[in-house]
Amino acid sequence: MAITGKTALYGLIGHPIEHVGSPILINAYMAETGWDGVLVPLHVKPSDLGKVVDGLRRLENLRGFLVTIPHKQTIVPLLDRLTESAELSGAVNVVRRDSDGTLTGDQLDGQGCAGALRKSGVSLAGARIYMSGAGGVAAGIGFALAQQGAGAITIFNRTISRAEELAHRIKSAFPSCETRVGNSNPRGHDIVVNATSLGLKANDPYPMDVDGLDPSMMAVDVVINPQETAFLTAAAARGCRVQHGFRMVEEQLPLIMRAMDPNS
Repeated sequence: MAITGKTALYGLIGHPIEHVGSPILINAYMAETGWDGVLVPLHVKPSDLGKVVDGLRRLENLRGFLVTIPHKQTIVPLLDRLTESAELSGAVNVVRRDSDGTLTGDQLDGQGCAGALRKSGVSLAGARIYMSGAGGVAAGIGFALAQQGAGAITIFNRTISRAEELAHRIKSAFPSCETRVGNSNPRGHDIVVNATSLGLKANDPYPMDVDGLDPSMMAVDVVINPQETAFLTAAAARGCRVQHGFRMVEEQLPLIMRAMDPNS
């Protein structure tokens, strides 16, 4: 792909950044669709987030950027506008930069996860969801699955107060979805989601008690790299169907590009 002065620039901000797998998928998507653009990973420490966002406003050839761990929630007050899904979840994973430097945040993680599940033939209507994690990606997924008709969502998080806060927000927005805080055992659920970063490192612990998994479940991971996380390996060994992290990104690709560059 030839990069010229007319090539649209997109970024991906996170900390750390070495593990990210979405740039490969997004750059391949742009090449396949004839999109004159390039996406570059940008390593941004939490202490520098405000300064970097201020600088990104001033890049005239920047159309937008993706947001990953740990910035999905802390970036929200630094933006000018939020879409309905971003405002509802309180988390952002994609930002559009308008020509005047205005930044608009959107949340598409949940749509990507739900879309991938539907394509796998999984019905979300009345589904019992178990989710490990209460951060930005968990919020996006939790709100989206509740909106898609999930019957119940159980949230497990090491910091219980964060799980309680997310469960309260989801239940307030979708009262018909029975949302509660649970323990580390996912037994009794239909879809089990790892919405944490556990699995990025080889020595990471499991995100929940994998002995609670059984063949009736669909196991979903948000970790892209490595593709075969310890959680998914353990789930497959127990007879679960599995959904790899890259599937969530694949389902988001056209949505991400339209969100960052709606006129292209």
